[in-house]
Amino acid sequence: MQQGIEFDPDLIRRYDKAGPRYTSYPTAVQFHEGFGEPEYRAAAQASNEAVPARPLSLYFHIPFCARVCFYCACNKVVTKDRSRAAPYLRDLYREMALQSALFDSQRVVDQLHWGGGTPTFLSHAEMAELMEQTARHFRLRTDDGGEYAVEVDPREADPTTIAHLRRLGFNRLSLGVQDFDPRVQRAVNRIQSEAETRAIMDAAREQGFKSVNVDLIYGLPFQTEASFARTVERIIEAAPDRLSVFNYAHLPERFKPQRRIRAEDLPSPAEKLAILRRTIDQLSDAGYLYIGMDHFARPDDELAVAQREGRLHRNFQGYSTHAGADLVALGITSISQVGETYSQNVRTLDEYHRHLAHGRLPVWRGVTLTADDRLRRHVISRLICHFELDTREVERRFGIDFEEYFDAELADLEAMRADGLVQWEAERLVVPLTGRLLIRNVCMVFDRYLREAASQQRFSRVI
Repeated sequence: MQQGIEFDPDLIRRYDKAGPRYTSYPTAVQFHEGFGEPEYRAAAQASNEAVPARPLSLYFHIPFCARVCFYCACNKVVTKDRSRAAPYLRDLYREMALQSALFDSQRVVDQLHWGGGTPTFLSHAEMAELMEQTARHFRLRTDDGGEYAVEVDPREADPTTIAHLRRLGFNRLSLGVQDFDPRVQRAVNRIQSEAETRAIMDAAREQGFKSVNVDLIYGLPFQTEASFARTVERIIEAAPDRLSVFNYAHLPERFKPQRRIRAEDLPSPAEKLAILRRTIDQLSDAGYLYIGMDHFARPDDELAVAQREGRLHRNFQGYSTHAGADLVALGITSISQVGETYSQNVRTLDEYHRHLAHGRLPVWRGVTLTADDRLRRHVISRLICHFELDTREVERRFGIDFEEYFDAELADLEAMRADGLVQWEAERLVVPLTGRLLIRNVCMVFDRYLREAASQQRFSRVI
């Protein structure tokens, strides 16, 4: 597969609408409260019977932040009181005990991720205890061959913290930057110097982390093409292994912190498009490959290699090299994928504590996939990870006639084919370089729920 991207502003303007990011299919909009603890337990039992045994992926949500970033849409608890972490961790250990009892103890944890919030809100002792408890309940790898990642706020860490995380077994690190411009930082309440960011990246390399990711956001207040280009230039100099360049979605009616951002301070749609175009040019000139969905990586990074080899995967943490694992997610709001089900935990600390104090799993809602869901998930996953789909392989795997089953979808794709977003090549549906920024639009054609929905307003815009 050719790895790259071409920027067509006219196509982007025509197709820029709201739609899912497809970290799952069906998306969380289809989760319902008819799926609860009994359904989750049944899914876990069924997953233990799979042959061959599937590995596990663990996700821990650490919701605490010492400061609020105004752009943030994550589920978080903003507090400077570090003691609030201790009771949450006690509940997390209770959930861990309940969860681990459901899964065969021989199933290896190939993937582990601490996300937030701010995982580095925890003290070093709390981090160590959390990893010790995890090793007590699950079979962690000891050969450094797993994908063990942690999100780090450079304002809440130093080289000593990075060394501590490496000793605990983490080998991948992701840090938020968003923008180095002082005016932008003040507007979004995230004051973070380039020096402290570089110190964390340098420490990660010294400690032997296998991959360092940097998050940037375009579309924030007071950003211009020139100002953001300076940030990108400095990030390129720091040479992370991969980058995520996210589109800021201004939805103050849904996310209260965003009400502190004035709409009139945001870059215009034309300026935002110019920022994106120049960023793509800069990263491409520096040798980064477009993986998809805002992600870029060096050619030798394992994400780029996995994409070339046809084994790239996408889940709730984004792109991954580990497909076929059951994702067990712990903590408030976290989302699991076990067997052919998705499930989400309760949203608040109080709800979480009440469930666990009574010995109940804190499952709030979820969904069991139908045969149609599984088929469409496969189609969307192949497109969003590899920009192509072997329709005959789909027919063999799911026992369908592709053109007959997707008759309406293929008719809708005709306009995209005429615009150059997709191509038919010997029984393959291919998304060429000009269509890859709009891969969400292509996937949306195959989303049955979205086709039946009256509105797309629960999703962010594509660009």
